[in-house]
Amino acid sequence: MEVVQKTYICYYWKTYNMKEVIVRTISGVLYIAIVIFSMFTSREWFMGLFFLLGVMTLTEFLKLIHLKSYLAYLLLAAALFFLSYNIFEINAIYLLLIFSCFVNLFLFKDLLWVSKIPMFEKKKYIAVFFYLISGFIFLTLIPMYNKTFTPNIIIGVFILIWTNDTFAYVIGKGFGKRKLLERISPKKTIEGFIGGLVGAICASFLIFQYIGLFDQMVWISLALITSVFGTIGDLIQSKFKRQAGVKDSGALIPGHGGLYDRLDSMIYASPFIYGFLEIVAHVS
Repeated sequence: MEVVQKTYICYYWKTYNMKEVIVRTISGVLYIAIVIFSMFTSREWFMGLFFLLGVMTLTEFLKLIHLKSYLAYLLLAAALFFLSYNIFEINAIYLLLIFSCFVNLFLFKDLLWVSKIPMFEKKKYIAVFFYLISGFIFLTLIPMYNKTFTPNIIIGVFILIWTNDTFAYVIGKGFGKRKLLERISPKKTIEGFIGGLVGAICASFLIFQYIGLFDQMVWISLALITSVFGTIGDLIQSKFKRQAGVKDSGALIPGHGGLYDRLDSMIYASPFIYGFLEIVAHVS
């Protein structure tokens, strides 16, 4: 009887995992297809889609930090228009970049050494604007390299993020033993992080071959930035969810949770990616 019960449990578990993988794959492919389609239509379509994604992500984030605010949506719309679509002053972008990187690094410090993120409790608007909204601003500024809309750049960056996430998930699931930061995200492992990093670097070689735009070392550097800062962004989101007492930020994408669950890595990494590309542009 015990053997039959164990066999049934194993069969059920394998079937459940297979269904989970199928659901995650289908919903992930649809999500990626929509994003890529918008990127290759026009800048207006691209901005429009990411404004909608920003609104939905912001809604999930506000629920997560228990903040009811219409002002946050006005800030998102105004920031995307005046600081991304129709930049009124380039120095304002650089100032925002400095503040955003500072706030993100402050969040990283709190991730490592503080039991609760103070911004979650006392300085919510700082996190809303300089972490989440600014993440979307720089995300939409990345393809405006040298003031020309170049969708191949953001496509390459997204491929690096997706490759890192995929390899980290697969390697961590199959070979992960040592925990990366167990008190925040029990499922993340050091082996998974290394697997994601190696996967992103390998993807950078393919991106260089088929997309070009930059030399190989720039794409490898972008792979390192997206992998490291993307992983930190994912961990920070996990800490936000842990403090809020929820498993996912939403349920919009089957098998993946909410949009914030899908874009957390990119939101956190985008200011650092943009800053690096600005350095590359000025040096070259």
